[in-house]
Amino acid sequence: MMGKIRHIVFDLGGVVIALSYEQAVRRFEEIGLRDAKTHLDAFQQKGIFGQLEEGAIGCEEFRVALGRLIGREVSMDDCYYAWHGYVEAVPQRNLDMLLHLRQQGYSVSLLSNTNPFMMQWADSSAFDGSGHAISYYFDRLYLSYQCKVMKPSPEIFNMMLAGEHALPEETLFVDDGRANVEAASRLGIHTLFPQNNEDWTGMLLSYLVSH
Repeated sequence: MMGKIRHIVFDLGGVVIALSYEQAVRRFEEIGLRDAKTHLDAFQQKGIFGQLEEGAIGCEEFRVALGRLIGREVSMDDCYYAWHGYVEAVPQRNLDMLLHLRQQGYSVSLLSNTNPFMMQWADSSAFDGSGHAISYYFDRLYLSYQCKVMKPSPEIFNMMLAGEHALPEETLFVDDGRANVEAASRLGIHTLFPQNNEDWTGMLLSYLVSH
């Protein structure tokens, strides 16, 4: 039936995983980026950090550029360590809900502004502590650095809808970034707007029952 929600799309940081902006700042400071707070953002990165997340530069170009900002050469391990500071926890309740939704017949996808250093961890068996990569929990992943565009650009939402063969009115998008939720809403996509790291599972089930 038209309008019934069939596709549920999640943000990564702050929704699927608990995010720590403060820990990320500390780690970038540890490797020598003294003004890390002016470079990092909780929702959409800018400068070389944004260029990495929109796929304009790769890991090696980022490593070299970060070294220039810091004033000394940094290693790939330094970059991984610092970016991984964003990860506070991977709540089991969220993972359980993703699997539950798929068992119920929903198409479940990820739509994230992210980068190869974060995905090096997320797409490995270390992701959930039980040997599963993030791809175990999703039907498809739409990642900004692969799509070459970041939320809240309408282009990335349209790429996701095309990839899902989904109508906006059949799609629910869950994100803790206000600009991202507003952009999705303008395209006619249903939205949920939990706060960063809030337990959204009950809110989501209630929404699905009412729609």
